[in-house]
Amino acid sequence: MLHYAIVFLVIALVAALFGFGGIAAGAVGIAKILFFVFVIMAIVAFVASFGRKG
Repeated sequence: MLHYAIVFLVIALVAALFGFGGIAAGAVGIAKILFFVFVIMAIVAFVASFGRKG
């Protein structure tokens, strides 16, 4: 999931470089959503790992 967030961020940077504002804004929005979903899933996995060891 983090891979997809980085891919969309790179797409947004390239689109912004060439002046495609709408495409860049859409790609940045998708990258932000995927990044936060990844962070939440990583935190849940980290907390769950403490539950299994204890």
